[in-house]
Amino acid sequence: MVTRIPPPRKATPGHSTSPLRTLRDQGPEVARKAAQALPPAARKAATVVQKNVRRAATGMLGLSGERMSKVDTAWLRMDSHSNLMMINGVWTLSPGITWEALCERVQQRLLQYPRFRQRVVEDAAGATWVEDRNFDIAAHVLREKLPHRKGHSMQRALQDRVGELAMQPLDTRRPLWQMHLIEDFVGDDGTQGSALIVRIHHCIADGIALISVTMSLVDGGSEPPKRKARTGKEAATAEDWIADALIKPFTGLTVKALDLAGDSAAKSLQMLGDPEKAMQHGLSGTADMARVAYQLVSDAAALALMPDDSPTRLKGQPGSAKRVAWCPPIPLEEVKAIGKALNCSINDVLLSCVAGAIGGYLRSQGDDPTGQEIRAMIPVNLRPMEEAWKLGNRFGLVPLVLPIGVANPIERVYEVRKRMNALKGSTQPILAFAMLAVAGLMIKPAQDALLNLFGRKTTAVMTNVPGPKEQLTLCGSRVTQCMFWVPQSGDIGLGVSILSYGGGVQFGVITDTTLCPEPQQIIDAFAPEFDQLSLLTLMLPWGE
Repeated sequence: MVTRIPPPRKATPGHSTSPLRTLRDQGPEVARKAAQALPPAARKAATVVQKNVRRAATGMLGLSGERMSKVDTAWLRMDSHSNLMMINGVWTLSPGITWEALCERVQQRLLQYPRFRQRVVEDAAGATWVEDRNFDIAAHVLREKLPHRKGHSMQRALQDRVGELAMQPLDTRRPLWQMHLIEDFVGDDGTQGSALIVRIHHCIADGIALISVTMSLVDGGSEPPKRKARTGKEAATAEDWIADALIKPFTGLTVKALDLAGDSAAKSLQMLGDPEKAMQHGLSGTADMARVAYQLVSDAAALALMPDDSPTRLKGQPGSAKRVAWCPPIPLEEVKAIGKALNCSINDVLLSCVAGAIGGYLRSQGDDPTGQEIRAMIPVNLRPMEEAWKLGNRFGLVPLVLPIGVANPIERVYEVRKRMNALKGSTQPILAFAMLAVAGLMIKPAQDALLNLFGRKTTAVMTNVPGPKEQLTLCGSRVTQCMFWVPQSGDIGLGVSILSYGGGVQFGVITDTTLCPEPQQIIDAFAPEFDQLSLLTLMLPWGE
């Protein structure tokens, strides 16, 4: 059941307001009278205690900084032995760049974002962003040389190194990000250049926001807009963050950014956030509110009562080692052509190929995936793109069940389309966002118990991010490939990333080595699945 928090009523003469407002208004007078009744020494001690309690409540004991949002705090506390909450990315560049040039660019552009100069200080009430007075660029931009292993290419060595770094925690005494530059790198295609590994803790930003960071870092990029940071004294109260986390996601531009919500759902959610305005629209508004209220209750029940995934070798207790792999880009125009021919979206085509690759991997291991399905949590953007530069996490999660047991590529892509259409108008992303906000208030054991609701029911976390359409350059060198992986929480051991960039689409996976020792085998099945779908599409009857 979803409980809506009504907006505070305006006070009228002769009528009392909310208990919280009454306490806030009358509290100082009551406290003053009580303090006057105390002896001077006790009064002084009580004043000190009161001041420290107030500071502790806002996390500002001896600190001056900006309070971390509750959603970002949830990501901060979500690190575990098997999964660190880091976004890991790789760029390959041609020709190579130098460490000095990269440091200069980072100082000019990246450090314009305050988050990349701030460390995190945790307290009982949450966490605070605090300026790192001892910031050292050399501690964040590192030079590396890949180890040479007989029989392994530099590409494999790069993949191994990304997997190693995915399980190395960032230094909490410093801002939570690092770049690792391999100045001399040769790809599998023989191109000489450099490779850049980037690690950023999820509490700083989500993937969509980091695209904005990327665009400011490359050649020709612009600095982020200036804004005034909120200090601890101006930090949000409990009433403020509840309104921000639970009410605002239902209203305004945030709802319009929902990729999976239609116009009618957005309108209904806006009415839910402003019931007085909704009543002015008469019975139609009331009917819309009733429909969206029903949708909220249904989606909340669906999240809580999700059935378990099919028991595959990809589901289980993960260990403490990761490995990554990615494929060469597939032309985006070919993906669009298949989607147009089959009356499906680009997402439908790509997700179908992912499901086919996972099913093919299981078959190669001697398993029979016929009739099996796995659930993947897909992030959904909850903010306007023009506000991505503000960083932080503003996304929800929607569960998509992938039909890995369907062998026919055409049948599978239509099944994926049907399931994606069923999610349109869903409020589950907003509910998941609210759940993360609530989790940010809890102590870690309670937070883990709440968030394991997703982990127990999910096999993979899957992202599909639209990157820049044109190829980028960094320090005068062309970015030939870029790939990233978002973290998996709880006991989830599989991460799938799809990124479009420069006219191509890349598919990458990150796996726990206990559950999937060789993710390259999943990658190797992706291109054949796409080729088979393309061939069958060409064989279908032409015309209207």
